[in-house]
Formats: sequence, structure tokens, C-alpha cells
Amino acid sequence: MPTLYYAPGACSLAPHIVLEWIGAPYEAVRVKHGSEELLAVNPAGAVPTLREDDGWLLTQAGAILDYLANKHPEAGLSGGDSLRARAEAHRWSAFLTSDVHAAFWPVFMPFRYTTDQGKEARRAVVEAGHKLVAKQFAILNTHLDGREHMLDGGRSVIDAYAFPMIRWAQKMLPGGLEPYANVQALHDRLAADAAVQRVLAREESK
Repeated sequence: MPTLYYAPGACSLAPHIVLEWIGAPYEAVRVKHGSEELLAVNPAGAVPTLREDDGWLLTQAGAILDYLANKHPEAGLSGGDSLRARAEAHRWSAFLTSDVHAAFWPVFMPFRYTTDQGKEARRAVVEAGHKLVAKQFAILNTHLDGREHMLDGGRSVIDAYAFPMIRWAQKMLPGGLEPYANVQALHDRLAADAAVQRVLAREESK
């Protein structure tokens, strides 16, 4: 069965949810970023990492999600099969990777973005990160107006991809999700999903 290497709180939550939605057997292995166990399968020391039965390894959340959607078409998680539906899925996957996820890095690791190691300098970096995240969440909120899911084809891997980042914003943005009612609604729908609840319980149980 496939093996997913994940870390609690990370974007690996997305393929963890998707594997649970698919319902086929899989193994989830909890690891620490940069640990020897993780480095053995991913030299970058990052999650998510997916290993197939034959030892083939796949990294990067967007690639793993796209692979799982296409490997299990019966699960109906691709967001649609037309040329434009596939393009929309790739569009929003890229948006979440390059715009949303990237906007959080100054919040997570402000020391990477300044040579001044003082508290005020780091605080300024975090505040700049908050503004970047808010800009992207405004775009996300507008896109979700009148929608139950990220894509027109219904529940998809893109909803799962958005979920961990929405959780980060809920915890780290001043005011949380209060300015983003549509994003909050998507969060609540996903958080109420039985499979999502199982994954969260598993990831938060240790």
C-alpha cells in the first residue's frame, strides 16, 4: 500500500485527507522535518512525501494531490475532466503553492528575511507576512463567493490543499478568518467532514 510521510500542522495534511477520502488502504507515518527517517526518503527533509509499493517516491504537495486524483478517478476528486476543469485545478494548486503557502514563510520563519536579528526587525517581517497572507486570502474569499468548493466540479483535492493553509490563517492572522466569511464557511464544511475529523484526530493524538 502507499505510504504517506507527514508532520502534524504541515501541508501534508492535504494528501492525508485525500487518502482518507479515497478509502483505499494506505499507511501514514508521522515524521519530524529534517529527521533521518524522512531524509532517507526525501533528501529535502520535507513533507509530504509519498512512497508507492514499488519504492517510487513523489514529493511536493501539489504533485502528490494531482497524482492521487488521477490514480483514483473513481473517487471523483479531480474537480472535473474537461480541459478547462483540469486547467482550473492546476491554476488553484499553483496559487496555493506559490502565493498562499509562500506568503506564510515570513510569518513562520522571519529570521530568513532579515539580517537584523533584533526583535523589532523580526516583528516587522512577521507583520509584512501578515499583509501578504491577507492579500491572498482576500483573493481566495472572493473566489469562494457563492461556492461550496474551490472548483466547479465539486469536492476535490484543491479543497484539501486549501484546508491546512486556512487553519494556519485562523491561528496566525490578527483577527483570524473574521474578514473572510467565505473562507470560514469552506473551513467549517471541511472540518465537519467525517474523514477530515478522523485525520485530524490521528495527527493530533500524539
